[in-house]
Order: sequence, then C-alpha cells, then structure tokens
Amino acid sequence: MPDTGLLAALIGGLVILALAGDFLVSGAVGLARRMGVSPLVAGILIVGFGTSAPEMVVSFDAARQGTPGLALGNIVGSNIANVWMVLSAPALLMPFVVHQFGVRRSYWCMLVITAAWIAWTAYFPLTPLFGLGLLVALAVYSLLMIWWTSDALKKGIDVGLDDDDHMNTFAMWACLLVGIVGLPIGAHLIVDGGTGIARQYDVPEEVIGLTLLAIGTSLPELGAGLAATFRKRGEVVIGNVIGSNIFNLAGAGAIVSLFGPTQPAPTFIQFDHWAMALAAVTLGLFVVPKTKITRLAALAMALVYCIYLYGLVNGWNVTGEVEGLIG
Repeated sequence: MPDTGLLAALIGGLVILALAGDFLVSGAVGLARRMGVSPLVAGILIVGFGTSAPEMVVSFDAARQGTPGLALGNIVGSNIANVWMVLSAPALLMPFVVHQFGVRRSYWCMLVITAAWIAWTAYFPLTPLFGLGLLVALAVYSLLMIWWTSDALKKGIDVGLDDDDHMNTFAMWACLLVGIVGLPIGAHLIVDGGTGIARQYDVPEEVIGLTLLAIGTSLPELGAGLAATFRKRGEVVIGNVIGSNIFNLAGAGAIVSLFGPTQPAPTFIQFDHWAMALAAVTLGLFVVPKTKITRLAALAMALVYCIYLYGLVNGWNVTGEVEGLIG
C-alpha cells in the first residue's frame, strides 16, 4: 500500500486543482464580460487558458522541483485525455455536430503546434529558445482569434455568442480569489504526492504524469464539457478541447522548456507523442468535415483511451520485469 500521507496529498491536490480551476474559469469569464470582451473571445481565450491553468501550474511546479518527467507526462497525457476522454464522455450522453465559428481555424493551429512539438522533440531537447517560440505561437494564435472574431462580427456573421450567464461582483472576485489561491496549493500537493509514490514503487515519473496527473488536471475540461452538453451546447465542448490543447503545449510546454534544456524520456518519442498525434487526427475527423460525433464514435474513442492506458502501464511493467531479470 502507498504511504497514506502521499496518497492523501495526491488525491487532495487533484480535488483542489479541479475545484480551483472551475472557480478560476467562472470568475475570469465574468470579469471579461464586465470589461466588454465578447463572450466568444472570453470562451476561446480565457476559458481555454483557465481550463489549462492546472496543467500550467503543475508543470511549473514540477519543473521547478527538478521533475521534468512529471511535467511532460502531465502535458502530453492531458492532450490525449482531452480528446479521447473529455470529448467522448459528453458525446456518449448527447451526440452533437461541430459547427461553431472558428473551430476549424483553431484546429489547424492546434495541429501545427502539435506537429512542431513532436518534430522538435524527435531531434532536440526542449530548450529556452523553443519555449520562446511556443510563447510567440501562443500570442499569434490569441491575436488571430480576436481578429477573426472581430472581423466576423463586423460582417454580421453569427459567431455563437452566449450572454445567458451573469455573475455579481462579489461572486466574480470570490471565484477569482479561490482559483488563484487554490491552483498553486493543489499543484504543490500533486507534485509532492505523485513524486513520492513514484519513488516508493519505482514507477517512472512519466507514467504518473501521463496517467494520474493527466486525468486529474483534465477534470476542469471534463466538467466544462459536461456542463455545455447539458445546456445543449455541444460545439463548446470541441472549442474547449482545442483551446486547452493549444494552451497545454504552447503555454505549459513553454514553461518546461524555459527551465531546459530538458530531454524527454524515450517513452514520449517512441509511444506517447504518437498517441498524442493520433488523438489530434481523431479530432480532425469530426472538425474538418463537420461530422456528427455519435455515441458509437464516442465509445470507440473511450475504448482507444483505455487501450492506451493499458499499454502504457503494461509497457512499464514489462520493462521493469525485464530490467529486474537482467539485474
């Protein structure tokens, strides 16, 4: 059995992180609306950043403590979970068609950043120079989304604005405060608990990051997706997934790179980056042709994710057994 304190820190950190991320998103959107920012821009940029804030904070804390495997596992694993878990769960409840304005443009941006990440790490370590490049890409994407949206509004194009939600001033600042305070606390507990359990059982940090941390830090995206589904706004689920994946790589990935040079473990190059690429392509099967995500497609994605997790954990077990026999 794992140490009770370490397990409590990991679980407690995940719970705090999920709740704090949700509060931060709600407060940030409320603030954006009070500042006159359109709900769509708030949704793409602020919600995208907000739901990715757990990954960013965890990655920063892990990189700062000298555990880059945990940080990279969290980033890559979250991008995989966002498609095969966060996208499939809402579609199992209520199938939907992707038709939101700007989704395809955002998808192509996500695909380019994903391809750049995989190509770079195949030959080079993550360096501060690459991190700066990711930050520039993130800034360009954000500016493009604002420009595209403003241009569409001027032309009278329906961009799917939603002004249904209102929040009073006290609730808005309370949500922001809880999110800002809770995220670093949850991240610190997760890193301490995750690294402690990894060392206790000789589990690679990368496996902890790709499984427990990736799923845990994807809970804000899952919560936002389920909430959008119950409100019959399935297209918001796609926008949330795409935006989150972009911010994960270009934001959290940049943070880890700035602490570099960091050489990703072989499992990323040989296995996990290809799973992330397959997840990105899977998303394109629905976004590009604007195809309906049926329950059968959602079930298939969920099964693929289970197979991926099984292969990841089983692959580590086999490697550990072989190394034990050799030793």
